[in-house]
Amino acid sequence: MDSLPATGQADSPAATQADDTPRDHAAHAPEHPARLPGFHRLALTERLQLLRSRGLLTQADHRALTSGAQRLEPAQADKMIENVIGVMGLPVGLGLNFLINGKDYVVPLVVEEPSIVAALSAAAKLVRGCGGFTTASDRPLLIGQVQLTGLAHSGRARTALLQRREEIINLANSLHPNMVARGGGVVDVEVLIHAAPDGGPDMVVLHLLVDTCDAMGANLVNTMCEGVAPLAETITGGKACLRILSNLTDRALVRASAVIPAHALAGKGHDGGQVRDGIILANDLALVDPYRAATHNKGVMNGVDAVALATGNDWRALEAAVHAYAARGQGYRALTRWSRNAQGDLVGSIELPLKVGTVGGSLQANPMVAINHRLLGSPGARELAEVMAAVGLAQNFSALRALVTDGIQQGHMTLHARSVAMAAGATPPMFEQVVERLLADGEIKLWKAQLIVAELGGQAAGQAAGGQPRAGTQEWAAGHGKVILLGEHAVVYGRHAIAAPLPLAIRARVEDARDGTTLLIPRWGIEQRLQQQPARPGSFLQSLTLLLERLGLDRRALRIQVAPEMPRAMGLGGSAALAAAVIRALDRHCALGLDEASVCALAFECEKIAHGTPSGIDNTVATHGQALLYRRGEPATIRPLALKQPLPLVIGLSGSESLTARMVARVRQAWLQHPAHYERIFDEIDVLTRHALDALEAHDLGELGELMNICQGQLNALQVSSREIEELVQLAREHGAAGAKLTGGGGGGAVIALCPDGGARVARAMRDAGYQALEVSFG
Repeated sequence: MDSLPATGQADSPAATQADDTPRDHAAHAPEHPARLPGFHRLALTERLQLLRSRGLLTQADHRALTSGAQRLEPAQADKMIENVIGVMGLPVGLGLNFLINGKDYVVPLVVEEPSIVAALSAAAKLVRGCGGFTTASDRPLLIGQVQLTGLAHSGRARTALLQRREEIINLANSLHPNMVARGGGVVDVEVLIHAAPDGGPDMVVLHLLVDTCDAMGANLVNTMCEGVAPLAETITGGKACLRILSNLTDRALVRASAVIPAHALAGKGHDGGQVRDGIILANDLALVDPYRAATHNKGVMNGVDAVALATGNDWRALEAAVHAYAARGQGYRALTRWSRNAQGDLVGSIELPLKVGTVGGSLQANPMVAINHRLLGSPGARELAEVMAAVGLAQNFSALRALVTDGIQQGHMTLHARSVAMAAGATPPMFEQVVERLLADGEIKLWKAQLIVAELGGQAAGQAAGGQPRAGTQEWAAGHGKVILLGEHAVVYGRHAIAAPLPLAIRARVEDARDGTTLLIPRWGIEQRLQQQPARPGSFLQSLTLLLERLGLDRRALRIQVAPEMPRAMGLGGSAALAAAVIRALDRHCALGLDEASVCALAFECEKIAHGTPSGIDNTVATHGQALLYRRGEPATIRPLALKQPLPLVIGLSGSESLTARMVARVRQAWLQHPAHYERIFDEIDVLTRHALDALEAHDLGELGELMNICQGQLNALQVSSREIEELVQLAREHGAAGAKLTGGGGGGAVIALCPDGGARVARAMRDAGYQALEVSFG
């Protein structure tokens, strides 16, 4: 399987397909439609909401995907083929980051093999940074064949057919005048003579070269062949036998290329020049060895076929054409060429026959195909073929790079574990834990997964009966997520804020390793090894490097495994919770003797890396796990809060990442320009926060809700709200919430809704609108 691992070290696609390090907040918003940072780490509903917010899905398409209305129904399938008994589904994923001829693409992919989507996104991201893919294509023509036998003289028959070329073309085009009106139709004919394999009379084959425009055109060409066959018999005096198109579409060649500087290939401890030369050598073998070429080209088609399926094209015809084209000449060989230019760059190119369509029956028959075409930007057939060629080259690059660095298998581990966990019958509540246990044990086998499922099932039954979890869970250290009831952003400027821990945490544990320190977060698809070169600014790898240096562990090989129970990049304190959990796990495993103050201080240093100028509230809640009134200072003012009754909340997730660092920077810039205005807003938020403290301690939820609503207006004035946030706030208020506002940095992320009468109605309304919602309480 020539496909790149979806996990591995820092350059693995799951780590780099959108955003190569685990962070609670992205540092920058995507600059291009094809760039969706953190997309693979979002929940399914969050991905759909993000696509809708970026204009990549229409409201109707978003509604269809959310409700499942895009699925092909058995009644529809029954009209497509014979003897229908049901419908089989396949995953639809998105290849991100593609820049082709200067244009952005989000590429829908239908594929069941793990790692292909991640591999393509990672490769596209790297090539994007080097200028993107360049493509070109011939005018795409289909060949229709009319086989003529029983001829007295094959040469004369050939001459006679060519002499009446215009008559043959006109007859064929008269059968499809609408195609001619659209600029297509038969554009030429050619005649070939083939010797019979048994030594009998020669065969003459008439080729119709047909431009089918944006249609795949198989039925159209077959009709033309049938229509001109009698005329060909009259002209030659022979007998027409086969009258059918050819799937060897070598008159529809498509080319794609990319230039990658050697330095961009460095990583995983490998020199860029070595990686470049290894890719070239691997390709050289596929040019001369058919055994290698078959696997090499299968890797190319991993990408091409996935786009073909997504767009309703005949992937079987594409496979036949591509492999026949690869076998032309003296033997079967690679479809790609990788070489080195005078500047030392890696240069890749691909040429392959791709005759595809963007109009026709499949678009009308399968609703998901129509959505996928719209995701691509509704390209014409020729443009779609060029996208496919770029995808094929990207997939080939990813596979070769993996083969010449760490190998294919290593990065399949996490995705393979997920497949095994599913096969073992892991239920949704235990699924991620089964995956984590498989990876931790290093034995990803079905029998092992079944044992873990049985064990966890027993634990769940025991806990339901009042028992306790079995031994083993105590080895995990935890950091708490948080919500801010009131005071975000103003707290950065010395005002008060009220924060509370979530009943959701991030857990971590540490083990000794053999070679190097690795960060493993299976639930987010991350498996990254600390490397010698500096980590990306603002990333948790940079924070982890700092922690290991401060704690004197930078020369020790460790395996740091993280199990998040909360969504990331949603303004719920995930980066601080991650830091606190890892610090505690390091302390526990390495017997460092850290107290709570030291854990909090180190987590604050990590928050500085993640957010620039944090207030300190996130790391404080993450460490202590207690509701509190907070005011920054030297030292900070921290007042623990004891609530009379639990506070019922619904957390609505917008589906867009909470860009805390960016929002904090935006507010600071506005404050620098208009200090008096913004100081007044901060003061007003501070007054609301102190009144909210009184309402909270009196358990006056009506008053607290009203204060939250007013605070949301102030946060909107700070320009940190968003369309999704406002929609969630409105949904919450309309369905019974006493108050609702954003929580955290804003710009996306999450909303909290105070629901004195219970949050079921509010949560249901949010979910019906396509958002994710969690009912929680604290106190």
